[in-house]
Amino acid sequence: MAQKESLVYEPEQLEAYDFRRAMEEASRCLLCEDAPCSQGCPAGTDPGSFIRSIRFKNVTGAAETIRENNILGASCALICPQERLCQAACSRCGIDKPIEIGKLQQYAMEHERLTNKTFLTKGDTFTDKRVACIGAGPASLACAAELAKAGVEVTIYDEHSEAGGMLRYLIPPYRLPDQVVNQDIAQLEKLGVKFELNHKVSKEELAKLRTEYDTVFVGAGMWGAKTLPIPGADLEGVVTAIDFLSEARTNRGEVKELGNVVIIGGGDVAMDCAATSKLLGATHIYDVFVETLEAAPAVQQEKEFVFQLGVPMISEFKPVEFNGNGKVQRVKFEHMTNGSTMEIAADTVILAVGQKLREDASTFKEEEGLYIGGDLLNGGDTVVRAVNEGKEAAAKIMESFRG
Repeated sequence: MAQKESLVYEPEQLEAYDFRRAMEEASRCLLCEDAPCSQGCPAGTDPGSFIRSIRFKNVTGAAETIRENNILGASCALICPQERLCQAACSRCGIDKPIEIGKLQQYAMEHERLTNKTFLTKGDTFTDKRVACIGAGPASLACAAELAKAGVEVTIYDEHSEAGGMLRYLIPPYRLPDQVVNQDIAQLEKLGVKFELNHKVSKEELAKLRTEYDTVFVGAGMWGAKTLPIPGADLEGVVTAIDFLSEARTNRGEVKELGNVVIIGGGDVAMDCAATSKLLGATHIYDVFVETLEAAPAVQQEKEFVFQLGVPMISEFKPVEFNGNGKVQRVKFEHMTNGSTMEIAADTVILAVGQKLREDASTFKEEEGLYIGGDLLNGGDTVVRAVNEGKEAAAKIMESFRG
């Protein structure tokens, strides 16, 4: 077994701003009246407002703004691709560089944790209404929070033993520690949201829940993994990114010896697999993908982190065959344009080539009394997009209650 303590960080170990650095960064804000950064946040976290609060030393007010707008404010501070969203819209981009919004959000959320602040309270508008949320991922959590703030009695059902969905079970803890997820979940519990965990809802039970609750929200995640239809894909040692990351996180860093690892894919999930393999002590690691390095979909920060770990990235090659005698031993690749080939020795192959809805969730459609959001609606997108869809679903549900 391999075990590396570096796979798990405490909140205090994460690179973060102190008071002086936070004030320096917030003072760079131009205090734009139209706040393009706020317009660039799918979840409506409103960075324009919370940065202004930090600038004027009202860190508690900043944390309150974040929490009121985004129930997953602590998690999103660490994993949201700010460079593609709010920071890309920052007005300072045309002057020098954008405000480091994610770092300021992390600073405010850490202030909330250290001071044990609670900003959200259960309302009294719809105290006679009951809603069931299926899945404990970002969309359901956001929907539940908005409903609970209006007084709705909400119960979240999830097949896992802990809430959080892919935040909890797929994103590596060096990026998103359990303690940060727990900080967000605790806010829901304080709102009175109930959790029915280790409870997988079948289609038959879903029909029953629709008669027991006023409304049901389904926020099923993309827990199905895509594979490759090439020879040898069924060999031992060829695993999906979902299985690999879930095992690494669930077992808290204790996994089988990985040996030589070949990762196929150029997205953020592939970068997570590469970094996790390195931290778990893999002998050699190669990340191979069909795109050019510039076109690989992973965010630049994640690519740079993997580079710093010494993981080679090989671009513009596609896998054509996995070879081995019962267990994978080599992977054959072919260049995307010139037809040249190469082979890489491998004890473990990780397929980070995409995710899909499981068959039991792929047929859900929004209809009267049933709302959907998250991966089920958008086909797999950012956490902040899922938060937005959960909030929008909650607004629709409450409008139906008024109607």
